[in-house]
Amino acid sequence: MKPIANYHTHTELCKHAKGKPLDYVNQAIKEGCLELGFSDHCPYPDSFNDVWPHVRMSQNQIPIYKEWVQIAREKAPFPVYCGFECEWDRNYESWYRDDLLGKYNADYLILGSHWCTVGNQHVYCPEMDAKELNRYIDQTIDGMRTGYFAFLAHPDLFMKGYKEWDEQSKACLKAILDAAIDLNMPLEINGLGLSRTPNETSRGMRYQYPYVEFWEMVAETKVPVICSSDAHDPLDVIMNNWKSRDFALRFGIKVLDKIDIKSCKGGR
Repeated sequence: MKPIANYHTHTELCKHAKGKPLDYVNQAIKEGCLELGFSDHCPYPDSFNDVWPHVRMSQNQIPIYKEWVQIAREKAPFPVYCGFECEWDRNYESWYRDDLLGKYNADYLILGSHWCTVGNQHVYCPEMDAKELNRYIDQTIDGMRTGYFAFLAHPDLFMKGYKEWDEQSKACLKAILDAAIDLNMPLEINGLGLSRTPNETSRGMRYQYPYVEFWEMVAETKVPVICSSDAHDPLDVIMNNWKSRDFALRFGIKVLDKIDIKSCKGGR
């Protein structure tokens, strides 16, 4: 079996995943891995507003995270990288640039656009109303344009709650696709979404995400596409990635074998 790369991997530090980096490395060795990147949900300082501390490590756990990844790196016969999955909020720009990429020397960041900023609060994207959805798309594209992120994870995550392929959802996802084409920024086919219970829609059953109609649009372009497992359990670290690759094959989408991590230190 051809070894594959995976750059979307979580650990128990995020409070909703299992295992340490070494557990994921050991499983990846069994199944064949080209490169493995850890991108656990990034912490934010306690002084920041409503940043969902219940689903991420704390700032003081970053050294533990880096130590765990280093232990795993020393045992792996393939490159292992230490990064973070981040939301985007321009109010916190210096945190991503000067702290995560600078002070803490993350190998890379990925943009996991989970929220829309509304005042001092952050609204989860599958729970947004129509007005918030439009704001969310603008906020996501603003994050894409910064150049801080290696790729956009689960670009269609909001369809988990929106569900229907209509004029608004089509326009929103087309805006993200157009931005990715303009920036030559990879979009992720997310293997975890393929493992979730499908939604019943007016067009029949659909994965919550990746959403079929969106990826039909992607297939008509030459935008770069990356497959990821979004592993929250060591058993999923390669298997979920294969699921996403099988999904890509259905649409004839050619996916990237790997990412040039050395070019991911921010600023395109």
